[in-house]
Amino acid sequence: MHNSDPHAPHDAQGENPDVETGNPEIETLKLQLSEQQALNAELRDANLREHAELDNQRRRMQRDLDQARRFANEKLLNELLPVYDGLERGLAVETGDVASVREGISLTLKALLKIAENNGLVQIDPLGQVLDPERHHAVSIVDAPDAAPNTVVSVLQKGYVLNDRLLRPALVAVAKSE
Repeated sequence: MHNSDPHAPHDAQGENPDVETGNPEIETLKLQLSEQQALNAELRDANLREHAELDNQRRRMQRDLDQARRFANEKLLNELLPVYDGLERGLAVETGDVASVREGISLTLKALLKIAENNGLVQIDPLGQVLDPERHHAVSIVDAPDAAPNTVVSVLQKGYVLNDRLLRPALVAVAKSE
């Protein structure tokens, strides 16, 4: 074996005398090298396991997120089932006076509004309030001598807020400014 280091000592055959077997310093270095290689292999193995665990966690989280998205409305829809049942029963009635049908519709609407409210939906009914351009959309200006200027005098369509975020503005008519 020929050592290419020009500064390394060589014996008569061109060999490095420190490389001879049985040299305690070389044996110690070989042992340390072997230990470091084993440690390196352990660390590489641990790194691969950690990497695999992170990938598994990422996949589990993605699967859980997908499931949560797919079934996010499950609670709400479950609450709506009695409303559907009530509407179907109301449609199944062949005879009945207008007052009882109206009462059934009113009860169904109250149940629906309660469910919506329990899920963060708030109705905007601004009748008599000053126009708020952030929550109301004025579609007409009318003469209303009994109302203050820029006051909502009729609501054409109620607005809705979902958890403090405007979902739909109320469509309103406002009193003309003088």
